Amino acid sequence: MEKNIKDNSVSATIRVLTDSEAEAALHLAWDVFCEYEAPEYGPEGTEEFRKTLNDRSYLAALRYYGAFDGTRLIGVLAYRESDTHICFFFVDSEYQRKGVGRTLFNRLAEEHPGKTVTLNSAPYGLPFYRRLGFTETAEEQTVNGIRFTSMEYSPK
Repeated sequence: MEKNIKDNSVSATIRVLTDSEAEAALHLAWDVFCEYEAPEYGPEGTEEFRKTLNDRSYLAALRYYGAFDGTRLIGVLAYRESDTHICFFFVDSEYQRKGVGRTLFNRLAEEHPGKTVTLNSAPYGLPFYRRLGFTETAEEQTVNGIRFTSMEYSPK
């Protein structure tokens, strides 16, 4: 099922990614990570994230949604279906603050009604996740150089 969004500045289609599109999603995640997250992390955290993007057994357990502007992948949300935990959530910098991230999340919530959704937010993402309705479940931690705050979204 595809879902479309349209505002004054962007038109995008949200859909499940095919296996062959997952590689492009990982490249988008890396590019956005390098722009917004890596400056907050040291070399250890950056290397840990890079290793995660190359861990094929970890990645195989994820389901991916993509946001497309025409044929261009502009956003990705990857999660574990077993526990509805978001593992990657990135939107191309050119498309941030235009509804793409919210629509990706809404797609996940629609497909899993009534489910609590969890994630570990990097510092840059905290304001966005709070606007979506996520709340912190723990103080910020650093593990293997990755700074994060555990959060959850409980539907009303």
